[in-house]
Amino acid sequence: MSFSVVTFKLLDGFTISCTIFFITLVLALPLGLLVAFCSMSRFTPLRWLTKTLVWIIRGTPLMLQIIIVFYGPGLIWEGDSLPRLTAALVAFVINYAAYFSEIFRGGIESISRGQYEAGQVLGMTKSQIFFKIILLQVVKRIVPPMSNEIITLVKDTSLSNVIAVREIIMEAQAFISTYALIWPLFYSGVFYLVFCGILTLLFRYLENKLSYFKV
Repeated sequence: MSFSVVTFKLLDGFTISCTIFFITLVLALPLGLLVAFCSMSRFTPLRWLTKTLVWIIRGTPLMLQIIIVFYGPGLIWEGDSLPRLTAALVAFVINYAAYFSEIFRGGIESISRGQYEAGQVLGMTKSQIFFKIILLQVVKRIVPPMSNEIITLVKDTSLSNVIAVREIIMEAQAFISTYALIWPLFYSGVFYLVFCGILTLLFRYLENKLSYFKV
């Protein structure tokens, strides 16, 4: 088995991993913010329903959630199963939206009530106070925990192979079982190291850009 063939197959798997990562990030961030607002709602039934769902999602393994999303429609409602990649994406988005929502909620609730009151004294509306005073401070506070979750997401994409989504780890395992080659598994680790390293530098740059907020 030539080096170029292995590299090509691993790049195919890495493309799937990147697809899961970016789509999850794009969908889970706004959904997490919406869930955070629901969990802080003054409407008690909505608040408790949201908190219960977040508790269930955060308290069960992501692998189990992927299996349920993929096999659930066929086993529970006797319907057609979702395509493998789609099922993985649905599970990832729901799972990470729950985690992101708690980070958003913690960031929003950490802002002093006096800043809201100061904005009201200046005649600002609630939306102006949130977007012009509160939001950037929230972003500053949530960057470290959010960056940790996003880097974890990179590595969690490997869990999608539980339903035979051919991401990079599954491609490497195929070479182990078929050709008794161990090095593709280590080679795949380089992809993760480089990807996570780039994200680490990006978030460090973002933290430095927001360092003028002394909160």
